[in-house]
Amino acid sequence: MREELMEILAELRPEVDFAAETKLIDDGILDSFDMVSLIGEINDNFDVEVSFDDIEPENFNSVDAMLKLIQKLQED
Repeated sequence: MREELMEILAELRPEVDFAAETKLIDDGILDSFDMVSLIGEINDNFDVEVSFDDIEPENFNSVDAMLKLIQKLQED
């Protein structure tokens, strides 16, 4: 699942090394994302329903945080 998420992020922002310990919100990386595209890709690829209400630092500030959110939504 991690590899698939990393591929999605890399497609949307190829210039960012998401394997590094990057703080996506704190470092402003998500500011330049098309969030509609990002959420759509996550929803389509992981069969979940991420909403704009989920875009909080605790859910989107790292790849690991995004994976936890996806896993939680898959369990619900």
